[in-house]
Amino acid sequence: MQTPHKRMEVKSRLSRQHGPWFDMYLSSRESVVLNFNPFMSFNPDPKAEYNDQLTRATNMTVSAMRFLKTLRAGYLEPEVFHLNPDKSDTQTFRRLIRFVPSSLSWFGAYMVNAYPLDMSQYFRLFNSTRLPKLSRDELFTDEKAKHLLVLRNGNFYVFDVIDRDGNIVKPSEIQAHLKYILSDNSAAPAFPLAYLPSENRDIWALLRQKLLDNGNEEVLQKVDSAVFCLCLDDFPIKDLVHLSHTMLHGDGINRWYDKSFNLILTKDGNAAIHFEHSWGDGVAVLRFQNEVFKDSTQKPAVTPQSQPAAVDSSSAVQKLSFKLNDALKAGITKAKQNFDATMETLTLDFIQFKKGGKEFLKQKKVSPDAVAQLSFQMAFLRQYGQTVATYESCSTAAFKHGRTETIRPASIYTKKCTEAFVRQPSKHSTEELQQMIAECSKYHGQLTKEAAMGQGFDRHLFSLRYLAASKGIPLPDVYQDQAYAQLNHNILSTSTLSSPAVNMGGFAPVVPDGFGVAYGVHDDWIGCNTSSYPARNVHEFLQCVHKSLEDIFHVLEGKHINS
Repeated sequence: MQTPHKRMEVKSRLSRQHGPWFDMYLSSRESVVLNFNPFMSFNPDPKAEYNDQLTRATNMTVSAMRFLKTLRAGYLEPEVFHLNPDKSDTQTFRRLIRFVPSSLSWFGAYMVNAYPLDMSQYFRLFNSTRLPKLSRDELFTDEKAKHLLVLRNGNFYVFDVIDRDGNIVKPSEIQAHLKYILSDNSAAPAFPLAYLPSENRDIWALLRQKLLDNGNEEVLQKVDSAVFCLCLDDFPIKDLVHLSHTMLHGDGINRWYDKSFNLILTKDGNAAIHFEHSWGDGVAVLRFQNEVFKDSTQKPAVTPQSQPAAVDSSSAVQKLSFKLNDALKAGITKAKQNFDATMETLTLDFIQFKKGGKEFLKQKKVSPDAVAQLSFQMAFLRQYGQTVATYESCSTAAFKHGRTETIRPASIYTKKCTEAFVRQPSKHSTEELQQMIAECSKYHGQLTKEAAMGQGFDRHLFSLRYLAASKGIPLPDVYQDQAYAQLNHNILSTSTLSSPAVNMGGFAPVVPDGFGVAYGVHDDWIGCNTSSYPARNVHEFLQCVHKSLEDIFHVLEGKHINS
């Protein structure tokens, strides 16, 4: 990022309206914490000594600012979706496309089935916040703001990370300011404001208006306009389950859930991005995370031996103070009660299947993603004796303003295959089971390409329903059908993002009786981080996933499976 290349002037000619999808997010009145906001945790810095909280927080903040500067200067190359990577995902293609006039470059990419991804979401990464409003929230962005918001022990701090000339503040000064904040022994506020964004959106909207009426307009403006929110936690991570709970929701006092993203660092240097979902999707956030990880580990701004600058941090850092009346204190108390009660019902668990991964599956000529999805179908059938509506997120950023489309992994092929594995394994030869896996893989690949290219049905039906409602047109019978309601009650909600920067990710179930399944298929192992409420047993489900993967791998190896 310090030596940016001028981006390829390649633009997709595919166009989509994005209003309905934004409206779906912003019109939801449920808490954003467990209904929308996901997290992705960073791998540790390969140099162990650089995982010190202050060192890593400084380096990641500086790298985030480098990304911001590169983005706003127009030097950030677009991500490219390659349908034929052997032709387009090559250095030769990249060199050639640079010499093609920008008016024709899109055609050159199209001819080799390469689709530069839409980057319209990226400007919301920084200086952005979701503001609660009655009935429908709003997105707020102020690119002129130069300050960082830091939360520690429920206290709010701000200081400038961009100087008056538009340059990034010296890393040693950022380090000094963060050290000053980490040395502040202030107790947590008696009424932590950070609980409020975890509330029902209409309740939060009314309480925010009370905050404004009570003289908090200036401090809220600083919260809303900050470049991003850096959360410094005062404890180490115990294990992966503790990591998931910490990064998905925390204790409620040290996050600002409405911010475009929170960069979280625990006492032992574990780091994650927790992001608000209405403004954008995983593609933009993952790109940012990849760049921050690469830059902060390969070109760190400070070292563990670096000395903070000799500056007066007490004057540079402002600790924000909020004016609270009895109504606001009561609102915060109620928000805390609701938050704590909800978190007590959420269970998270994680498995690692270490008998193989992407490399083995590709050798067997089956899709790694299809196999992971097949294992979820198989696991649910084994646990509950049925198959259910399943959602897998797929980016449609190949389209202008593209968000997501749904891949529907539950199919006639997965139903046939899962029933053969779970209910009748002895009635089928290994070769027959291998053929069923291959059929599932082929069909899943077809569904994935169709979804990515706008040929799914979920978003089309959603848009038509939205248009009918906006024009006062009675909904067609299909929307009244029980099958449509069942199809959209996604008990298995799944998503995958794999990257050298990412350790794991997670999100909550989208329905009370569902599972939130975040997974990654790595070169030689498969990870699955799953959430549920009391209606489902997440531990048992993951045991069934592990058993299903064992069976699938056994069959692909040509072995018989045990009942």
